[in-house]
Amino acid sequence: MSGNQGAGRPDLSALRIDDGARSQTGGGKVLRVFAVAVGVLVIVLGAAFAVIGRRPVVEVASARPPGEGAGAALLNASGYVTPRRRATIAAKITARVVEVLIDEGVTVTEGQVLARLDESDAQRRLIAARTSRDATAAAIANLEVNLANAERELKRQQDLEREGVASVQALDLARTAADSLGAQIAAAREQVRAADAQIAVAQQDVDNCTVRAPFAGVVVSKDAQVGEMVSPVSAGGGFTRTGIATIVDMDSIETEVDVNESYIARVVPGQRVEAVLDAYPEWRIPSKVRTVIPTADRQKATVKVRISFDKLDPRILPDMGVKVSFLADDKPGAQATPRALILASALRQSGGKQIVFLVRDGSVERRAVSVGATRGNDVEILAGLSAGDQVVVAGPEDLHDGQKVKVK
Repeated sequence: MSGNQGAGRPDLSALRIDDGARSQTGGGKVLRVFAVAVGVLVIVLGAAFAVIGRRPVVEVASARPPGEGAGAALLNASGYVTPRRRATIAAKITARVVEVLIDEGVTVTEGQVLARLDESDAQRRLIAARTSRDATAAAIANLEVNLANAERELKRQQDLEREGVASVQALDLARTAADSLGAQIAAAREQVRAADAQIAVAQQDVDNCTVRAPFAGVVVSKDAQVGEMVSPVSAGGGFTRTGIATIVDMDSIETEVDVNESYIARVVPGQRVEAVLDAYPEWRIPSKVRTVIPTADRQKATVKVRISFDKLDPRILPDMGVKVSFLADDKPGAQATPRALILASALRQSGGKQIVFLVRDGSVERRAVSVGATRGNDVEILAGLSAGDQVVVAGPEDLHDGQKVKVK
């Protein structure tokens, strides 16, 4: 019975899959191929993003119009913006500041009150001088009354002396009294004039307590505060101010540069100049030589040259750094007319040619250019560029045509 049961039971061992056979199935191959493809895709995408992320960073600047009548630069120099009229306003007396009516950047007119000083002492001196003058004037009135009486007495004595009644001695005494009173009145009048002079001095001291602007300009420095002592001379160490404010006449702004004495012969009054402020490197300011100071600095071997701006601008401020190019007058037909100006740093050498890289739509374009004269930090472009083109002025040395870049 048991043997029959064993013979009728199905054999399930034939359905078992061998481990070796399992690894050779088609499904496993598909999974491996898919995994490899995903890995390759990830690597390719990562490399692409890495390449895009490594776009070189460049700095660009616009090519500028060359301007009218621009000439070649004969000489370059640097200096500072300076005003011809600048004054540190100080008090004429030593006193305490009680009021300051200005601040830095304020425009003032000629005669405008800048500050007031303590005038109490000066007022007392003025009152004392006026009182002394009034007392002397009152004494004159009394002396004039006495003089009138003495003159009447003198006349009586003269009449009596003619009649032989009065003595000569009495007449002389009357005449002496009248002359003495006249001399006293004259002296008193001189004392009144002296008292008037003292009043004028005391009034001037009072007026000196009001500090006014000597000319129209802009306050560039406020040097004293309320409560501080000011003096026309340095006194008391660091506790006494010698100035109240500094004023600059902005209409007298000009440039002062030092020119090497070896090249000063190239500079003449009235010569055209192009000035560039360090604060605005792309702003070309037309100017001209005002004067050449007729002396040299033996230590620096330089000569000072003062240059006037053709047109003043609020952006031009005292003590700004400036670079100037002294220009030569153009001669008709002497050279080609420049089409644009670019910074000299934009020029590159390639195969013996001068090239620049333009930036358009995030890519650089290699462009050969024809270069003219140099103007300070700029060069003239005779061909290959137009005003307004964006050129690379700073970037990697290995830039190539069509390369994607990031603009700084």
